[in-house]
Amino acid sequence: MSSIKDIASEAGVSTATVSHVINKTRFVSDAVRARVLKAIELHDYYPNAHARSLASGSSRILGLVISDIANPFFPELVKSIEAAAFEHGYDVVLSNTNYDAERTSHYVRRFIERKVAGVALMTSEMDKALIDELARREVSVVFLDSGETGLHMSNLRVGYGEGIRQAILHLVELGHRSIAFISGPPHLRSANRRLDAFRQTMRSVLPDAAEQIFQGDFKIEGGTNAATEILAVADLPTAVVAANDLMAFGAISEFRRAGLNVPNDVSVVGFDNIAFSSLIEPALTTVSLPRGELGRLAVEALISTLANPTQHGVEFEITTALVVRSSTAPARNSGDGKKIKL
Repeated sequence: MSSIKDIASEAGVSTATVSHVINKTRFVSDAVRARVLKAIELHDYYPNAHARSLASGSSRILGLVISDIANPFFPELVKSIEAAAFEHGYDVVLSNTNYDAERTSHYVRRFIERKVAGVALMTSEMDKALIDELARREVSVVFLDSGETGLHMSNLRVGYGEGIRQAILHLVELGHRSIAFISGPPHLRSANRRLDAFRQTMRSVLPDAAEQIFQGDFKIEGGTNAATEILAVADLPTAVVAANDLMAFGAISEFRRAGLNVPNDVSVVGFDNIAFSSLIEPALTTVSLPRGELGRLAVEALISTLANPTQHGVEFEITTALVVRSSTAPARNSGDGKKIKL
């Protein structure tokens, strides 16, 4: 395997000059640069990326932290981030936390040790100490709705409220007055924001309705277990809103196992609009959270603070929108719902 000394000897220059050509750290004449590049090609030389990052203080690598690789929402997000990063000349290293804050801290600290250029924290599970450490080390970072903007720090703020509001108004217009909610893990900020949006909208639209909240975990099993609890109540709600699509899938499966028809007996709405939501039976009515836009803006936010180290981070608003499919229908034993506007 060729070394940097071999390249320097072939091109008739010093190893320092080869390093400057590779890292673009100092002016080198076009003629000398051409000789070095020709020698690199001749020897099929690959620079030591770790050594380069140690010399420059950073790398062309972005760290990406996600919550659950088994949830189709995240692979779709990873794909969009990787595509955007590639366009800017960056590679992506992926870590999966399984909703564990300790793993989040572990992976981020490993990224810092590797001198990544920036970190995309597409997860809600983290502690304040981690954010303080990122700020102290001046690492460019972008949060998914779980941080505040600051020096080197950007945030993607998701419009959970509008998406949940659209879902509830859709159900009310179909005549539903008894609407239950399957929430996500209570320790996650994103789950709490979805729950708060549901409660606030219900108080505005159906102030006399009894609150029906059932605990989930953002996984299919959480939706199944919550549906089991829903089936045990005296008066079955006519509609269920799940905080993500996987729990909606689990709820639909359990309702059907119990002999109910979705949507004629109970309507179900999800959140995220993952690819599978249009393929299940019945196709899922859900709130769309655009992964392509999330990925593109996450990388743009990182590139912005990398290019301008003294610049305050940016915050992007991510809009959500209801996608109506066949898992919702008029409420049983009711006429057309009254159209309600907030």
